[in-house]
Amino acid sequence: MAFVADNPRLPLVDKPAIAAAFSRAAGSYDSAACLQRETGNTLLALGNQHPGASVLDAGCGTGYFSRCWRERDRFVTALDLAAGMLDHARRQQAADSYLLADIENIPLPDQTVDICFSNLALQWCADLPQALAELYRVTRAGGIILFSTLAKGSLDELGQAWQQVDGKRHVNDFLPFQHISDACQGYRHHLTTELYQQQFPDVIALMRSLQGIGATHLHQGRDAGLSGRQRLVALQRAYSTQSGTYPLSYHLVYGVIYRD
Repeated sequence: MAFVADNPRLPLVDKPAIAAAFSRAAGSYDSAACLQRETGNTLLALGNQHPGASVLDAGCGTGYFSRCWRERDRFVTALDLAAGMLDHARRQQAADSYLLADIENIPLPDQTVDICFSNLALQWCADLPQALAELYRVTRAGGIILFSTLAKGSLDELGQAWQQVDGKRHVNDFLPFQHISDACQGYRHHLTTELYQQQFPDVIALMRSLQGIGATHLHQGRDAGLSGRQRLVALQRAYSTQSGTYPLSYHLVYGVIYRD
């Protein structure tokens, strides 16, 4: 899958399929979301001192961080594309209001909130510049946009192992860091990167962790029988281990955009 530097998009993004995958994972998400906790807590620390009273949690998932912001006496609007996730957040009374919507088309007036918070959601957008423009539009002057996303190289160990099994990577491609940086150039901003690696005892545990957080939708489509037991055995044989464990890496990008 190729990307053009002045058009950082993910082609053929099937939003209903993404929403369905995350809706199915709503019940298991919080118990599996170790990475999401790490990145979300980092974002909270970046924005915790901002005096703004209202927060948009864009891609709220189960509402875990909506609740964290609410506990900090902010008025929180929780937005998600997945109805199942938003229903879970509502049942948990995680936020003050809820929006079933797409980050690339936020149904809010201009300059509505003080803080936009988006934790590991932007990698599912088809058009990153459009998503950032929407977050900027709904943020008041003096506010901030906090986001984390995945960059190229994420899930690479899994992709390489699948490549050996059947010649296909079977993992999503993510935008290179430079394209994420390019999408931020029109704004006053700051970006940082981090490599996060998880270790699993076997490939089944690794795949279950991805299923538990809903990260099972493939932009390029899925082959029939992809998760058959024989194929998982072949995948485990092909996987490069580290000290007897099965690593899975995430290339993280943290961003702060200042609303002028």
